[in-house]
Amino acid sequence: MPVKHNLFEDLNVSKEAVAQRSQQDPKLAKLLEAYADIDNQVVDAENASAADDEVRKLKELRLLTKDKIVQQLEYPGTRGAAKNF
Repeated sequence: MPVKHNLFEDLNVSKEAVAQRSQQDPKLAKLLEAYADIDNQVVDAENASAADDEVRKLKELRLLTKDKIVQQLEYPGTRGAAKNF
C-alpha cells in the first residue's frame, strides 16, 4: 500500500521549523505546496496501478521539487550553492 513521503524526516528538520520559515518565505511556501501536491499524485498513481513510466516521472518531479526546497532552505534568496562561484 503506497504511503505519503515524509519530507521533513528526509530533510532532518521539524515540520514546525519549516512551517515557520515558509511564513516568511513565499517561494518556500509555494515549493512546499507543490511538493505536497506531487506527493499526493504519486500516491494516487500507485494506488491506481498506473504505468511504471508515469509513476517514475512523478517521483522524479517530486525529487526535483525536494531539491528546490533544500536549496531554498540552505540558500534563501540565491541561486543555491552556485552563489559562491
